[in-house]
Amino acid sequence: MPDEKDRYGDKLRDLERAREDKFFAERDRDLVEKMRTQETSKQAADRRTGVHMRCPKCGEGLAAANHFGVTVEECVNCGGMWLDKGELDELAKRESSGWLARYLGRPR
Repeated sequence: MPDEKDRYGDKLRDLERAREDKFFAERDRDLVEKMRTQETSKQAADRRTGVHMRCPKCGEGLAAANHFGVTVEECVNCGGMWLDKGELDELAKRESSGWLARYLGRPR
């Protein structure tokens, strides 16, 4: 009889350990998933900042420059100029007889 009591106690302890292991396994799984999500969003943010304000031609940084009252981004390395939406039209309005006006179909 005393042997049976010990086996029952052992089974209870094993059950306790199994429940504890299951609890910690689920907690660890949730923590790992949370870390993966944070890392993915961090990597995406790093990618965005890595290419933002970079020259598409040579990869160097762009600096804001004011030309004829319009702020454009200019590459510090190759000298390329990059315009945002509407900036080309704004520059063309200031020019009436040059190639830019002719290209955009503006009358003289």
